This record gives sequence, C-alpha cells and structure tokens, in this order.
Amino acid sequence: MNDYLVRALAFEGSVRAFSVRTTDTVGEAQRRHETWPTASAALGRSMTAAVMMGAMLKGEDKITVKIEGDGPIGPMVIDSNAKGEVRGYVTNPQTHFELNEKGKLDVRRAVGTEGTLTMVKDLGMRDFFTGQVPITSGEIAEDFTYYFAVSEQVPSSVGLGVLVNPDNSILAAGGFIIQLMPGTDDETITIIEEHLNKMEPVSKLIEKGLTPEELLFEILGQENVQILSTMPVAFECNCSKERFGRAIISLGESEIREMIAEDGGAEAHCHFCMEKYNYTVDELESFIDEINA
Repeated sequence: MNDYLVRALAFEGSVRAFSVRTTDTVGEAQRRHETWPTASAALGRSMTAAVMMGAMLKGEDKITVKIEGDGPIGPMVIDSNAKGEVRGYVTNPQTHFELNEKGKLDVRRAVGTEGTLTMVKDLGMRDFFTGQVPITSGEIAEDFTYYFAVSEQVPSSVGLGVLVNPDNSILAAGGFIIQLMPGTDDETITIIEEHLNKMEPVSKLIEKGLTPEELLFEILGQENVQILSTMPVAFECNCSKERFGRAIISLGESEIREMIAEDGGAEAHCHFCMEKYNYTVDELESFIDEINA
C-alpha cells in the first residue's frame, strides 16, 4: 500500500476528518537523516500531523511547523503543502532512549515539556499567518490538539503513531485528525469519545493493515462517514542546485571571492533532504559575472 491521505465528513457534516498513512514518507525521512528510533517517532509524528494540516490548505498554500522543546532532540522543522508533499528535519537525529513506562518510545523525554509549537501559514498573501502555543506534553499529538483548540478555536482530536523496526527502519506510521464543527450535538461527541477510548493505538492499526478509510471507520463508524477525496502523500523537497546558486549570488561578490580564495569552490547542504550541491570556481565566477552584469 502506498502512502495516501483521506478527507472526509461525518455525522451529516458536523465533523471534519483527515486520516493518512505515512509509513513510506516517514521511512524516507528516516533514511535521509539516519534517525534513531525515538527521533524517528518524534519527527514522524510531526510530519504526519503537518501533512494533514497541509491538506486543509488550497492551491499553492503551504505551512511550516517548528517544534522547539527543551529536550535533547532540539528543534524540529517541517514543511507541508496542499499537494500532499512534506519534508522535515530534526536537529539531533541520533537521539534515543529506553522505552517509557508504557513500553513506548519516549518521545516526551526527547522533545521536552517546555517550549513552543509554532505554525506559519503562507497563504499567498503579503503577510504570513503565525500561530504559537506552548508545548503541553511533548508527545506531539496532544500538542497539535492543544494548538487547534487555542490558536484556531477548533475542538479536535489528533492521533499520531510511528512504529520502528529493530534495524531503525519504519514499520508503520500514520494518523488522524477529527474536528468538531460549530453546533456538533452532545450525542455525536459522546459516540466519538467512546470510540477513541476503545480503539488501539493508531500505529498498531496501520501495522495490521488498516487503510486510512478504515481508520476513520474505526473512530467514527462506517455508516457515519462520507469520504470526500483521497490524495497521494510523499516526502518531497523543493531544493535544487539552482536555488542554492541564487542564495550564493545573494551573498554578494566579496563573499563569493572569499569562497574561491579560501575553499576553491563551495558546497551547499539542504537541512531537509540532506542533498549536497557543489560549485566549482568557474561556476562561482559566473555568479560574480551575473552580479556585475
């Protein structure tokens, strides 16, 4: 099964729902960054939430999520857009601890319980929309739930899961976001709460082979769900040698001449995908020519 996302409504439009399988997407991030299990879980959960939030956007809109706690993992940064494309990195990818008291990866310890979750939305207008909330648990799902409640005033339930194989590769990853629209009745809320309390962890359900649709059926009841659309999801980085070249040009002639004199060239490194781009002396001199043209 390839990674994909589902948009849905439930209970006659009173509930909005998203569900996604991100096993391959998180696996790609794990391979590129060589993350250890606890870091993989933290980054994977964050990327899963971000790709669902990207699906709430339209057209060329995009979001950047930054989770900056006081734990040893350091800041995490994730970009996502309305096309199902997501990329992310963690400052200290080789972070890992023993399992916590519940027998799960200790994401809280890695992320920390003090700090901020910041959301920047680029909606194609002059100004960006920025929302920021304090980290409430460090477990990621609860932190996104709190963000929706405080910054967007939308009561939500966020479930995120990542299972890691003994060789550090990703066994299963995915999640859901359930949001109550204004006027949702108490009976509907009670049904959803009962289902959420009874269900297995989302990563276990994905490991068992449940599709994103079936995940929503598990939470909301199949008879209550109306699937609106599906969308492929993938790790995708928009970096390129040309883009980094423009960044080098923006440094100015003196800085570029310094690169030539001291290093005999230049190397650019993308934090998101770990790609490296090398520039020869001839290429750097062509940048100088462009500046002086």
